[in-house]
Amino acid sequence: MLEKPDIPDEVICTCLQAEYGLSVAEIEFLPLGADLNTAVYRAVAQDQRPYFVKLRRGIFKKMAVVIPKFLGDQVLEQIIAPIATRTGRLWADMEVAKLFLYPFIDGRDGYHVALSERQWLVFGAALKRIHGLTLPIDLAASLQRETFSGYWRETVRTFLERVETDVFDEPVAAKLAAFLRARRTEVLDLIRRAERLALVLQARAPDFVLCHADIHAGNLLIQADGALYIVDWDDPILAPKERDLMFIGNAQGFVGYTPAQEEGLFYRGYGRAQINQEALAYYRYERIIVDIAAYCEQLLLTDEGGEDREQALVWVSSNFLPGNTIDLAYKSDKTHING
Repeated sequence: MLEKPDIPDEVICTCLQAEYGLSVAEIEFLPLGADLNTAVYRAVAQDQRPYFVKLRRGIFKKMAVVIPKFLGDQVLEQIIAPIATRTGRLWADMEVAKLFLYPFIDGRDGYHVALSERQWLVFGAALKRIHGLTLPIDLAASLQRETFSGYWRETVRTFLERVETDVFDEPVAAKLAAFLRARRTEVLDLIRRAERLALVLQARAPDFVLCHADIHAGNLLIQADGALYIVDWDDPILAPKERDLMFIGNAQGFVGYTPAQEEGLFYRGYGRAQINQEALAYYRYERIIVDIAAYCEQLLLTDEGGEDREQALVWVSSNFLPGNTIDLAYKSDKTHING
């Protein structure tokens, strides 16, 4: 969220005091992230210790904090585990949101810092370890499982129909509607390709592992001393490993290297991996489709977001730039037969 939500700082500080025994000396909103339902803050306690505060409106998935706590308990150094409340819970209930508390890591994300060769190796090795974990039975049973659902594809189809007939007065919504009308053929082709691969994977899916599911450059945090952390576990899922691997070499915000160089460095750390090309291509197509659907919901169904709206339009349209995610998805699809 780029604009500060209408939640008074005093309400947040009161919750931190009541739930965590944390007396706050100062609190600052941080304009970070694309999720309109998530706001983050830096809070400094009276003893000058900094903390990272995350507020989540709307749907709350318990696994978003349970999984990083589990990973932290495995002594995985690249994970920032949530801090428990005084009663042992991993979140606090506010009237308008859930609140999560973490140690504050003073770093910059992978959108703004080029990972060093060593950091790429650390990233690859950490993700390999996560993919190789055996989860406790009760934890695995509580996690979402991949079904290769057509929900988001149908959502995009519905929006493609709406932009042909509906009138959008809000300027950013009108721009997005015009953009989708112009790109209708390309978007429908993405949907058809994803559907074809979904059927293949539903029939014979690869092995499922614990996946982060959103491991783009913005969800890597790099400290000044070189330490690297994997953050924002909002949607962990049991899925083929390609659910995470699709981000590598796929124009997901990493800077300083070509897609081929990203893959070369990452897999030196991850190790040998037999990649299922059908799953990799499916996830690259599906990622674009989910982005289109999410931004359509934000921009066409509401007029909320302020300056987030223009940025959202930039993000959704950037998929179609030469050499970006759509071109790379096509390139990774070794199974497509034209016509």
